Amino acid sequence: MVTRRSFLTTVSMAAPALMLPRLAEAAKEAYDPTPQVVRVKKQFEPGQLLVVPGSYYLYLITEKRKALRYGVGVGRAGLEFTGSAVIGAKKEWPTWRPTKEMIERSPKTYAKFVDNDYIQPGGPDNPLGARALYLFQDGRDTYIRIHGTTQPETIGTAASNGCFRMINEHVVDLYERVPLGTTVTVL
Repeated sequence: MVTRRSFLTTVSMAAPALMLPRLAEAAKEAYDPTPQVVRVKKQFEPGQLLVVPGSYYLYLITEKRKALRYGVGVGRAGLEFTGSAVIGAKKEWPTWRPTKEMIERSPKTYAKFVDNDYIQPGGPDNPLGARALYLFQDGRDTYIRIHGTTQPETIGTAASNGCFRMINEHVVDLYERVPLGTTVTVL
C-alpha cells in the first residue's frame, strides 16, 4: 500500500532525475565567444556598446533589439568596472605599460616595469593585442580598455585587471565598426 509519506519520499528522490534532461540541455549551451547576431531584450540605441560581465559578452547594438555579440574576458574579483563611459581613443597595435596599482599588486609579474619608465611597444607580444578602445568618463581616461589579448584562453573568464579582453580578430572587427565617442555601458 502506498502511504502519503512513501509517495512524497519517492517523488522527492525522483525529482532530481526528472530534472536531468533540462540540466543536460543547459549544459549543451556552452559559452561561445564567436561573434553572432542576437536579439537583445533591453532597448539600447544602435551604435552603443553593452558589456554584461556576468555572461562574458559584449554587444554592439546594430538596430533596435538586435546586436552583434562578442565574447570577452573581464576583470577579476575586486577589479571590475561598471557604469557608462565613451570611447575616447582608439589605437592599432597599442603600446602598453601596467598601471602603478598593477605593479604594486604583482611586482614579480611586472618586474621589467619596476622602477623605470619602460613602455612595451605594440606588436604580437603586447598584452593589449591588435587593437585597443580606451574608455573615458567626463573627458578623463579610466585606464579601462576593450582590447585584444595574447591570452585568448582567458576569454569567457574573469582574469584581467579590469579591462575587457577580446580575441584579436574580434577586436579588429569591433574596432572598424565603432567610432570615437561611442557610448559603452557596463552592467
